Amino acid sequence: MAAMLENKRILLVIGGGIAAYKALDLIRRLKERGATVRCILTKAAQEFITPLATGALTGERAFTDLFDAQGEFDVGHIRLARETDLIVVAPATADLMAKMAGGHADDLASTVLLASDKQILIAPAMNPRMWEHPATRRNLAQLTADGVAVIGPNEGDMAERGERGIGRMAEPLEITAAVEELLPSAGAKPLAGRRVVVTAGPTHEPIDPVRYLANHSSGKQGHAIARAAAAAGAEVILVSGPVNLPDPAGVKTMKVTTAREMLAAVEKALPADVAIFAAAVADWRTEETKQKIKKGNGSPKLSLVENPDILATVAARKSKRPKLVVGFAAETDNVVGYAKDKRVRKNSDWILANDVSTQTGIMGGDHNKVHLITANDVESWPDQSKDEVARALVARIAAALAKA
Repeated sequence: MAAMLENKRILLVIGGGIAAYKALDLIRRLKERGATVRCILTKAAQEFITPLATGALTGERAFTDLFDAQGEFDVGHIRLARETDLIVVAPATADLMAKMAGGHADDLASTVLLASDKQILIAPAMNPRMWEHPATRRNLAQLTADGVAVIGPNEGDMAERGERGIGRMAEPLEITAAVEELLPSAGAKPLAGRRVVVTAGPTHEPIDPVRYLANHSSGKQGHAIARAAAAAGAEVILVSGPVNLPDPAGVKTMKVTTAREMLAAVEKALPADVAIFAAAVADWRTEETKQKIKKGNGSPKLSLVENPDILATVAARKSKRPKLVVGFAAETDNVVGYAKDKRVRKNSDWILANDVSTQTGIMGGDHNKVHLITANDVESWPDQSKDEVARALVARIAAALAKA
């Protein structure tokens, strides 16, 4: 695995919420990428995880108390604030966000946050009603105006039984990707000056005002590719179908619903050096009725019409065809064989094929196992995170463009 955060110093402030348990995985993800991690736990955070657990993962003691004589002698809150490249607050509770927005400094975490001049990234996590409360919205607006970066929150089930909505903390891999964007690796940007168009997610094809044809695509792989291309210096336009993901930082996101809307958005985004079609576009649509279809008159007869093939349309262009057109082939059997045929039929330069059978957990999951198919070769990549797949793909694209 590439050490994308080699020699970077991260200060992780862990707030008091059930999402604090995810901070342990976040530490591991950051260290996998070469970062040095220090942790501050608020008093409330210690109700969910222990300083011993975080210290074991980071390799040094966790900090908890503003008036800890040993801590002040050894590191001190000012040194904690200064000896870091980035401060991550995860989970950022409503209380911590309020303290940050108001400039409070009544414990170690808030004091360090106020004393630092470093970039701060927060990953909010709270009950949906707290997230939507006017006070939280005001605090968020103040923090973003102050230059604080934000990742999430996501939509999903809450810790409280029966609660669902926006308020779940972003997943550790999402936070790690945001850290990498804020702390890019030293050296040249291999896609600097390049324009990249990426599609992601499913499309929804309406049947009536309340129903639609769709699939289980989460959009995670396409969003990861957009982030990786932006981190490599490219100007990135992401055309995304309906997903429950935050817009990637540093990327222009165009949101669409149907396949026809996606094609129109892609064509509007051209010309580009590279087009990567990671979206799982619905192959068919039906004529939408203006009223909800009612039961009682037998099964409705749906007449399906084939949707435009976005990959084939762009690959066949006589003008404004990207230098490199990359498609995806989501298959459940004969994965490489079908993907080879697809690459030729659709005039795509490359195809990334993957097995999306239910047992693989790839569609909607955080990992992917792909085969990169070119005109001359088939490369089978190992099972890895979708962010790692994205970085590997971007590295291959940069190398190919450099040779062109």
